[in-house]
Amino acid sequence: MNELNGYDIEDLSVDMTATFSKTITEADIVLFAGVSGDNNALHINEEFAATTSFGGRIAHGFLTASVISAAIANKLPGPGTIYLCQTLMFRAPVRPGDTVHATVRVKEVLHEKRRVVLETMCRVRGTVVIDGEALVMVTSGDGRLALAREHRITQAPQNDRVMPSEERQMPEITA
Repeated sequence: MNELNGYDIEDLSVDMTATFSKTITEADIVLFAGVSGDNNALHINEEFAATTSFGGRIAHGFLTASVISAAIANKLPGPGTIYLCQTLMFRAPVRPGDTVHATVRVKEVLHEKRRVVLETMCRVRGTVVIDGEALVMVTSGDGRLALAREHRITQAPQNDRVMPSEERQMPEITA
């Protein structure tokens, strides 16, 4: 495990799993529409959405898929992970108020390249709403330790920024 409580490549093995859950709120949908620019009436206009085959508003597919990103970033492999690729199949709609449970499972560990293939799945009330596969790059304990020794990296107290100790300045006491 690394200092951010994520898994290093050396810690990972096939079939490790983790789940992250998020309830999709009205605010999430409105904010996602604003951030993404996807103002499709299916997501933001109940009157229009009621006339569609969905019978009401649904969450953006990529809003729902972002719960997978949260599972990867926060749980497995966790902090320090770099997302490289993701396939997605949208299987069922997600509605405002639904709780999405995103599960990631280690499918393959490619030690020499620090890559991990993850099976990804989102469920709502037991129904698969999205599934796919992700490729991520993970941290390496060996590489991080070598870098720390080479650069004498320390944690700067004033702003959480990592910098070599010779560049670090202590705050001036004025009182």
